[in-house]
Amino acid sequence: MTGTLEGKIRDRTATVVVIGLGYVGLPLAAALAGAGFRVRGLEVDADRVAAVNRGASYIDDVPSSLLAGFAAKDALRATGDPSVVADADAVLICVPTPLTKAKQPDLSYVTAAIHQIAPHVRADQLIVVESTTYPGTTVEVVKPILERSGLRAGGDFHLAFAPERLDPGNKNRSISSVPKIVGGLTPRCTELACLLYQPITTRVVPVSSPTVAEMVKVYENVFRNVNIALVNELALLCDRMGLDVWEIIDAAATKPYGFMPFYPGPGVGGHCIPVDPYYLAAKAREYDFHVRFIELAATVNDSMPYYVVSRSTAALGEMGKTLTGAKTLVLGVAYKKDISDPRESPSLKIMELLEKRGAHVLYHDPHVPQVTLVNPGGTIASTPLTDEVLSSVDCVIITTDHSDVDYDRVVNSARLVIDTRNVLRNHRNGRVVRL
Repeated sequence: MTGTLEGKIRDRTATVVVIGLGYVGLPLAAALAGAGFRVRGLEVDADRVAAVNRGASYIDDVPSSLLAGFAAKDALRATGDPSVVADADAVLICVPTPLTKAKQPDLSYVTAAIHQIAPHVRADQLIVVESTTYPGTTVEVVKPILERSGLRAGGDFHLAFAPERLDPGNKNRSISSVPKIVGGLTPRCTELACLLYQPITTRVVPVSSPTVAEMVKVYENVFRNVNIALVNELALLCDRMGLDVWEIIDAAATKPYGFMPFYPGPGVGGHCIPVDPYYLAAKAREYDFHVRFIELAATVNDSMPYYVVSRSTAALGEMGKTLTGAKTLVLGVAYKKDISDPRESPSLKIMELLEKRGAHVLYHDPHVPQVTLVNPGGTIASTPLTDEVLSSVDCVIITTDHSDVDYDRVVNSARLVIDTRNVLRNHRNGRVVRL
């Protein structure tokens, strides 16, 4: 068995290429290097390549000290040269799968990566797609492109889908602690992919095909999206009825069975939860099936930034002010607390809506030094959270509940605070308006 793909994986002499060193790829590459594999990252961003090679991390969950150690031992290096794939025993694809402006699946990063590596694919390689996508992508899109090399998937080389399940910023849910779903094109593909992931996770869960694994991933995120939409809609109703939605959720959560608490907010963010419903809906239409329930949930969550702006407008109106010309401070642009990832963050949409309606918009985020808004376009830098800034703005809108913000100071200095995260649950005064 020595010298075979299985043998190299078992004794950890395999060379693994991770394509895309972003929020998914870099933590995965680090985990594999830590398990003893020789890892090479293929990345189109030259700045990221240079950062990895000098041991400087740009991802919260990967310490620079760890990268520096790997670089010193040649355990993990990055490159922009796709020919590195030719020497790989396993290739893991971790590129983005965003939406178009019309909220249709955009597989351009996936297809570009596959076209890039296809000339270098060789027999007895393992190729695994980790990028979240609609069910059928691996078989219907990835496989045909790779087979243009003349090699047959499932025979000459091995193909699988193993979705990422990262929870950024959560130190209790690292790659090693979250079970890994693996679906191969053939039983042998599944077996080899499972072997590769076993050293970096406590449990590997094989399923019958790549398409099943893709559906598992989409279902996980649609589940969250639907339940968040449910509680967001409940929050809107409670607002009209004069009820405290947070009190209601806390009381309901005391039930020891049949209930799982979800919480309202300004919308959903991150790469997966706001994106996956549209991926699944697009695929379903190929089968003359409309996932109306899932699409409705996505619509509810997409509407929440508009509600936050409307609520802010009303609160300013009660103070005798209009949104047009108002000075507003958005507090937090990362899509969740204590991370630096603003992808698909509802905060960005709120900022764009505020600017469109004539407000002067500032933001503060201790983890995100600058952001670029699309419509209207432009790059904005984070404003220091000083007493002077807080007292000068007409309204503070808390959109991300970062732990390292002095909320007592915010309440004491600001004229009006819109709290969309219930972080001010213990502050009861007329200047605080909760979602």
